[in-house]
Amino acid sequence: MRRIDDLFVRLATEKRKALVAYLCVGDPSVDESIELALACVEAGADVLELGVPFSDPTADGPAIARASQRAIANGSSLSETLRAAKAIRARTSAPIVLFGYYNPLFVRGDERVVRDAAEAGVDAFLVVDLPQDEGAELRAAAAANGLSIIPLVAPTSAPSRIEAIGRAKPKAPFIYYVSVTGVTGSQAAPLVQASEEAAAVKRVAGAPIVVGFGIDSPAKARDAAKHTDGVVVGTAIVKAIEDGPTAQARKAAVRDLVRSLRTALDA
Repeated sequence: MRRIDDLFVRLATEKRKALVAYLCVGDPSVDESIELALACVEAGADVLELGVPFSDPTADGPAIARASQRAIANGSSLSETLRAAKAIRARTSAPIVLFGYYNPLFVRGDERVVRDAAEAGVDAFLVVDLPQDEGAELRAAAAANGLSIIPLVAPTSAPSRIEAIGRAKPKAPFIYYVSVTGVTGSQAAPLVQASEEAAAVKRVAGAPIVVGFGIDSPAKARDAAKHTDGVVVGTAIVKAIEDGPTAQARKAAVRDLVRSLRTALDA
């Protein structure tokens, strides 16, 4: 978790925005996902979100759902995602967030999955279907092993829930603000408004905040980052991978996309 804290301190000092890049591990293969993740870092991503493929990704739009299905068909799993994290950690110091749903973590066991994640070099979990007031065992195990649980906040989140995030110990290294009340890949996300709302959440919760959902271009990244500490881009990266006919083409497309987002955020 220290890696994430240090990153946001450094970015704030440099007056720069965080770029969080999501990949579904195993699409098109676990080994290629490792190389694509490293390509994201080389192109300017600050944080990697490694998606654990899941058969019922209810928060994800069609593109990431397809990626998850392909990854599972290709043999990816929580174990394989942890293997990928360990391989990535050996080659970069960029923070790694394990992104997914609670069911695979529950099946593995809260204490075991946290221990395995820590050994793989993971810094935090982002569990999309685990509310702030649930998952006490996972949260306790994470805290004991120096990992964090990244909270999500949506436009519909009650003030009491946001206040609870601010009171939580240990404090989250950052908050993920969902720009719309829908699934990932939303095209009509009101990103300037979401950026303003996220800034209000930050003032209450007292932690850095990034905006995700619906960010698929440099212009949208700038809008979402206007009043926040950064952005999360997932669907656009997943689509670039989906559309690439070869490993070389996929890597080039991901690198070009992330580089364009980095340039926009730094402008």
